[in-house]
Amino acid sequence: MDDEEGQRLLEGRQRFNPVRQPMAIPRRFLPSMSLLTAFEAAARHRSFTAAAEELAITQSAVSRQIRLLEEQIGCQLFVRDKQTVRLSEAGAAYAREIGDALRRIGNASLNLHANPHGGTLNLAILPTFGTRWLAPRLSRFLDRHPGITVNLSTRLTAFDFRTDPFDAAIHFGEGPWAGSEGVELMGETVMPVGAPGFLADHTITSAADLANMPLLHLASRPDHWERWFARQGVTVERLRGMLFDQFATAAQAAGSGLGLALLPEFLIAADLERGDLVPALDAPMESPERYFLVWPAGHGQHGPLAQFRDWIVDEARTRQSISSSD
Repeated sequence: MDDEEGQRLLEGRQRFNPVRQPMAIPRRFLPSMSLLTAFEAAARHRSFTAAAEELAITQSAVSRQIRLLEEQIGCQLFVRDKQTVRLSEAGAAYAREIGDALRRIGNASLNLHANPHGGTLNLAILPTFGTRWLAPRLSRFLDRHPGITVNLSTRLTAFDFRTDPFDAAIHFGEGPWAGSEGVELMGETVMPVGAPGFLADHTITSAADLANMPLLHLASRPDHWERWFARQGVTVERLRGMLFDQFATAAQAAGSGLGLALLPEFLIAADLERGDLVPALDAPMESPERYFLVWPAGHGQHGPLAQFRDWIVDEARTRQSISSSD
């Protein structure tokens, strides 16, 4: 690799997965919208009659459309028993998939109706990152791109771009997952912190002193305390303390004197400035994971996403420049 190519890779810091052109789906597996809406309504109501009332058509029309759908896909979706109907096992699975697909179509149409010119970005965010870092800066993006609507949804657990209606997500980890592309935003430095009163009541002169204190753990990073002690050269066998699913609640608990938390410095900057939290030791640790903006493979040229990507990369680099100059 020559120097010019290496510099491009370093500056971009993007990780891409190969994108294959999707194959066309045979038309026989693409039923008409009228057939799908009739099936979805009947599956949801568990009744052809109730579906007919909702769709303002006759019960026989619903029955006929579902029969045509069954013939087209070659599978029985409902079990007919005298005057009642119930979903077959295959029908129940199909109903979940079709319901999700129709909701995504409806949401896409609603977003386009609400913002026909600028476009919409549906972004999944990590809760504390979203509220403490992204939200205070987001007005700068919206001022620069007034026609774009950004919809935010908090997610802690993994999801699949193929089934979840997101254009992009803020991801913390080793890198973009399979089927996605991404750009690295920033790293983080964590530090052990606690309430001033808690630290006044406990004598702390070394990292080993923390091993016998109540430590607050994060479910998303269950081994962070062990990593921190190992970095300090301290061997620990069993660490006690409470478990939290979000940084914000862990920070609140630490500020209330329930124990010590290992938290990212940039997410608790305001707590440190107010004095609600103070470092237990001057012993920061850089996390091995990084923050990424990720999106479905092949979706990177979506207008609102491309503009948001350029903006958030600049914001992240600005933060890192400020941090390195402190």
